[in-house]
Amino acid sequence: MANNIEDENLIAYCGLYCGDCHGFQGKIPDLARDLRKELRESKYDKFAEFISTYSFGKDFKNYDECYKVLGAMVKFRCKKGCKAGGGSPFCKIRKCCQKKDLEGCWVCEEFEICEKLDFLRPVHGDANIKNLKAIKKKGKDGFVKGKRLWYSVEKNK
Repeated sequence: MANNIEDENLIAYCGLYCGDCHGFQGKIPDLARDLRKELRESKYDKFAEFISTYSFGKDFKNYDECYKVLGAMVKFRCKKGCKAGGGSPFCKIRKCCQKKDLEGCWVCEEFEICEKLDFLRPVHGDANIKNLKAIKKKGKDGFVKGKRLWYSVEKNK
């Protein structure tokens, strides 16, 4: 994921960088929107319904579900970073940092064993933990100008 934005305000409490998120960048929501429009204009639902009656077109039986998922992708857009009120309003990580009056998890001595951060593992692996360590070591400025991870495969886990 290529992104040249270097803004310390886009460092989320958890160590992820909001500027690297597909919802913030908007490319995937825009592509999904454009594809839905093209599908509507070409009456692709009619084609999918027809072709699904043949054995080689059986996957087209799922066309309506696919169209619905594209709609969800259009809605997955975030124009603000985490600290500006973007992202999930129910984020336990954000609430914890705000309650403890911490700039981010990197300030907390327990971030490497914090169970609240486990929520991110299915999508991000241990990227945010590696990012938190980098922020702690290099500072926020060094982090945004350096290598930022969105996904990282955990080793030894």
